Amino acid sequence: MRIAACLLALIGALSLALPALADVRIKDIATFEGVRENQLVGYGLVVGLNGTGDSLRNSPFTEKSIEAMLERLGVGNLSDDNIKTTNTAAVMVTAMLPPFARLGSTIDVVVSSLGDATSLRGGTLIVTPLTGADGEVYAVAQGPIAVAGFSATGVAASITEGVPTVARIENGATVENEVDFQLSSLNSVRITLRNPDFTTAVRMSDAINDRLGGNSSRVLDSGTVELAIQGAGKGDVPGVLSEVENLRLEPDSIAKVVVDAKTGTIVIGANVRIDRVAVSQGGLTVMVREDPVVSQPNPITIGGTTVVVPRTTVGVEEEEAHFTILEGADVSLQRLVDALNAIGLSATQTISILQAIKAAGALHADLEII
Repeated sequence: MRIAACLLALIGALSLALPALADVRIKDIATFEGVRENQLVGYGLVVGLNGTGDSLRNSPFTEKSIEAMLERLGVGNLSDDNIKTTNTAAVMVTAMLPPFARLGSTIDVVVSSLGDATSLRGGTLIVTPLTGADGEVYAVAQGPIAVAGFSATGVAASITEGVPTVARIENGATVENEVDFQLSSLNSVRITLRNPDFTTAVRMSDAINDRLGGNSSRVLDSGTVELAIQGAGKGDVPGVLSEVENLRLEPDSIAKVVVDAKTGTIVIGANVRIDRVAVSQGGLTVMVREDPVVSQPNPITIGGTTVVVPRTTVGVEEEEAHFTILEGADVSLQRLVDALNAIGLSATQTISILQAIKAAGALHADLEII
């Protein structure tokens, strides 16, 4: 029993000492070349607004669009008439066409005001063709829109929650044209890493070759691995891709510290290491305060005037500086964070400390400030 207990304790100690391996699926860190979404965009009109649409004086393109729409519907020539409606808004409609989208399938669209409309709530988007980068129409959008934000205005006050000039239509567009892409005709597929890295690419290629056998894949560069379909099972390309994308590996990454100076957010990567350094954080505070005094003349003084006598107080406070030792390059991320927290710094001071350590050459990581 004692031997078993010792073995369990040893295994527990080793599991705490060894770093945890973050095995992830290939589909979570890479994409297959050609299997991608396509952006669609269109220009349309939203009607049925309760007086919150575009003012035609400030949005002449809305008036022209209304005239063109009515002419197409057989209303006649309205170029000489003065349209004064405020229930219509010109909008841009955007959508993402999924890979292998088929005729008749539906996709979500986003509707954004183009003019000076104050709200799109309660409106209906009329037929709007959505085109791709090649100018071809791939979908047509229409339907009532849903606005998350709202706006209320009174005589002397107003309140706005969210963005009432942006809306969505769930399943609001119907696919009318397909992107021609045949998986079965491919002899090879390139796998693109979202974060290019040679070590991760080699590990991915090794994992694929171990699973599919032979030289099924090869590394082209730090961000691309080529998978040979013919040797891995020509004819069942979806099956091969499904098997490959579920393989697990441990991705590698460079040591990096990301700092958002605007919000004081600091993200430190697990591979960040520092040399042994001593850090001191002290400050000198100079306070200048103005306390003017009003001097009144005596009651019986002839020709006396009230004067303001300036009074300035200047004080200097200096914080006592203490040195804290930050351990060397073999220290873990937790030890590094604990050492920084032990100094008792604010977010701004921590950013300054990291910049100073980097300038001293003791921070072995990329310091990215956004």
